Amino acid sequence: MAGAFSLRLGPRLAGTPPPAGATKARGGGPGRPTGSRPLVSKKPNKEHHLWIRKDSAGSGKKALRLVNTVSKLPNEKEAVYGALDKWTAFEPEFPIIAAAKALEMLKRRRQWQRIIQVAKWLMSKGQVLTWTTYDTLLLALFMDGRMDEAESIWNTIRQTHTRSVPKRLFSRMILIHDCRHCPDKVLEIYADMEELGVQPDEDTTRRIGRAFATLGQEDKEQLVLEKYLKKWKYIHFNGERVRVRRGGPLA
Repeated sequence: MAGAFSLRLGPRLAGTPPPAGATKARGGGPGRPTGSRPLVSKKPNKEHHLWIRKDSAGSGKKALRLVNTVSKLPNEKEAVYGALDKWTAFEPEFPIIAAAKALEMLKRRRQWQRIIQVAKWLMSKGQVLTWTTYDTLLLALFMDGRMDEAESIWNTIRQTHTRSVPKRLFSRMILIHDCRHCPDKVLEIYADMEELGVQPDEDTTRRIGRAFATLGQEDKEQLVLEKYLKKWKYIHFNGERVRVRRGGPLA
């Protein structure tokens, strides 16, 4: 009786699954403990931030091709604009980086009229010019003797970007008016800088001081120099960069 009972229970006991901790992984390795999370390998994040500036492939070659094209054209607006339209006809996106590089190349070649034409064409296409492009355009207008246009663009910049105009453009306009011997214009721009809290660099400070001196206001010249020129400056002496007092024997 007992033997029959044990035989009847034998298959059931043999088929009972082993404890969870006693299981082994495939290949004979130890099993994963009960209740632990499975190991999941994370994929690398391939997202790109939209604010990262992407240089289009071959923008330098595109810029050089544009410069070579417009340099051979007659000085006519229709011819230049037509060539620029063809330059962008088959581009999936507007080649703004190549256009900026082309302006730098034209600046190095001192082709002021072409800079003006390309910059105005960019504005006609609704492209927003960078501060560097505005600086190049103002310089080109001055070098081409078109000061009325330079003044108009400068006034537009001041009205549109009241408190975000960089020091670089203020310095450019002061340099232009200083070269034209217009001290009153220099002081007008300096007044705007004072109002906006823009501190002039050393060269611009000297031009402002010279404008006061030209108008017979030496006391204000001294005040400006004392306010913005630091007591110390760095020079190269015997192959090293040394700090010296301004107005000292090495200065």
